[in-house]
Amino acid sequence: MEPAPRRQPRIEHSSKYELDGDNAMYRLPSGIVAPVVTRAGLEDVNTADSGGAVRVSGVSAQHTPARRLWYGKVSNEPGYRSVTHHHGEAETGGYVLSGRARIYFGEKFEDYVDMAEGDWVFVPPFMPHVECNLSRTKPLVWMTTRTPENIVVNLPDVADAELRDWLNL
Repeated sequence: MEPAPRRQPRIEHSSKYELDGDNAMYRLPSGIVAPVVTRAGLEDVNTADSGGAVRVSGVSAQHTPARRLWYGKVSNEPGYRSVTHHHGEAETGGYVLSGRARIYFGEKFEDYVDMAEGDWVFVPPFMPHVECNLSRTKPLVWMTTRTPENIVVNLPDVADAELRDWLNL
């Protein structure tokens, strides 16, 4: 199925204004610098992957003038766990919209933090980790932002049995 054609949002402006700094790289085809809207259903789905997480980009260099930011929605099916990975130089922030999440980290991934709807998380650059949906019946949905972009570096994976408390849920 082909994606729907992108609609240009109608931009209303009636006065000239100047922005501090050089924003020339953000000019739209009309010549003005304005907010860029990614309409629902027109997000970019061609994002880096950590083995099954569905990442949808709302703001990224792939389809907006953004150059130092990736912002999107990540969905995980019930019982999902990512492969072992890190996000390179990117600082990563997340917000759990719905569901319950776990992130394994540390030497041999023996440590973890759990999160529920409304929780925020920061994952430092280059930190190997495994992301999990704690529910075996409900999806997990989070909003994620990275700077400078959506970097995903997959690493040799660890077995489910090596993730403390994972198989006992």
